[in-house]
Amino acid sequence: MSTKIKYTDEPLGEVRVIPDFLPSPADLAFREEGVKVTLALSKKSVAFFKAEAARHHTQYQRMIRRLLDAYVETQSHGPSARASRPARKRAAG
Repeated sequence: MSTKIKYTDEPLGEVRVIPDFLPSPADLAFREEGVKVTLALSKKSVAFFKAEAARHHTQYQRMIRRLLDAYVETQSHGPSARASRPARKRAAG
């Protein structure tokens, strides 16, 4: 990239303004309200997420949260028949 740019004073031709499509900094900094929960996970699951998080330089809790959010997003847009399934009967205890 040692080639010097040579500018000219020629007409640019037809120019059109493109609307701003980038999100505002406030939108980028938005954090969804979280709820703290206590959840017991299997050692196998936690080990998997910790290893993957280390590989991708992120936090394992964040990966689990995003997985759950993706599941909720998918399920909430599913067919309404899913909501009308009969409930499972609990075994008499």
